[in-house]
Amino acid sequence: MSRSCDITGKSSQVGGRYSNRTRATQFNPTGKVRRQANIQKRRIFVPELGQTVLLNISTAALRTIKKNGAFATLKKAGLIS
Repeated sequence: MSRSCDITGKSSQVGGRYSNRTRATQFNPTGKVRRQANIQKRRIFVPELGQTVLLNISTAALRTIKKNGAFATLKKAGLIS
């Protein structure tokens, strides 16, 4: 299973790794790098359901849950009905 957020869908991105010194020369030995999302495995208690849900979520999704509540966030993501 790929490392992706269950709520936001964030996953890895491919980007360049270039320094300013490398940009100034014709020879450019640096390649691409895969940048991983900050994915955490968390147990989140949903008071409306009275149960705990195990999720792989990004830290941005943790802030969203803190702001909007667990039930509303999970319902909007389609993880619960």
